[in-house]
This record gives sequence, C-alpha cells and structure tokens, in this order.
Amino acid sequence: MRHRKRINLLSRPADQRRALLRSLTTELLRHKKITTTETKAKALRESVEHMITLAKRGDLHARRQAASFILDNDIVKELFADIAPKFTERNGGYVRVTKTMPRRGDGAPMAVAELIL
Repeated sequence: MRHRKRINLLSRPADQRRALLRSLTTELLRHKKITTTETKAKALRESVEHMITLAKRGDLHARRQAASFILDNDIVKELFADIAPKFTERNGGYVRVTKTMPRRGDGAPMAVAELIL
C-alpha cells in the first residue's frame, strides 16, 4: 500500500531522482520556461517553489541551502537578486504547469513548466 506517500518516485532510485530534480530546477530558473513530461513537471514544481521561498527569506543560511541544491552559482545569484523580489507579495504558486501535445515518439504526456513573473 502506498497510502499517504506523497513523493513521486519517477521510476528512479533516490540519487537519480534528486539529480534529475536538481538539473530541472536549475534549467527552469535559467530559462524561465521548459518543456518536459507532465509527471516531471509536477514533481519539479515543489523543488522550484522551495528554492524561491528560500530566496525570499534571503539570509545567509537560505543562500547556502539554495546553493547546495542548484547546480550553477550564477543562477543562485540571479535567483536571490532578480527572481525573488518579483514574488514578494505572492505566497506561493510560483510555477505554472500547462499540458501540451503528447510527445511524438512515444506518446508521453508533455507539459510546459514556467515561472509566473
């Protein structure tokens, strides 16, 4: 039974799942919009919103926590300097996931994950 098991495992071991979410989070913060499968986009939403919440807090400990998760230090600086101030009056819901056409090769449901700026 998997009752009340909220985390989406994405059919991967824990280390690969964490690496996938770290890279997707970094790329979403870099490009502000990415196209991926619907399941990955929904799992990505939680980690990106946590990073933006850390950036809104803005202290040294939050910066170090974000830097330990995000793969590029330039993106961490941009997150704290440019992205977080745009969300000061917003209490959540920083990422929009929009369903698109299925992928051509295997018919996987695709979605666009984008920051709501």
